[in-house]
Amino acid sequence: MNVLITDEQRLLLLANSSETLRNPDFDPAPVVKLFTPGAGATWLLTEIDPDDHDHAFGLCDLGLGAPELGWVSLRELTTVRGRLGLPVERDLHFRAEKRLSAYARDARLAGRFVV
Repeated sequence: MNVLITDEQRLLLLANSSETLRNPDFDPAPVVKLFTPGAGATWLLTEIDPDDHDHAFGLCDLGLGAPELGWVSLRELTTVRGRLGLPVERDLHFRAEKRLSAYARDARLAGRFVV
């Protein structure tokens, strides 16, 4: 099975989820960026459901011009293949430079994920 997030990232995602439950105005920075090589899909994840570690929350851009915030199944992402037949990968060099709300705003304005 394709491992999309590390144990360390999982702990950060769970910590963000706990903080969101305590403070609904919490605006975390993305912890992990996933993408499809050769296709336009990108996921910036900030949280994992503490009751179901398969479900992660973040900015989801399927490359169709309508990025949105929402939940995604990590298990399902391991089955996704881009146009070249390559699986979803973790961007090993991604480091968040802003909060999720700023990435979401920029993506909505551009119609796609913007670095």
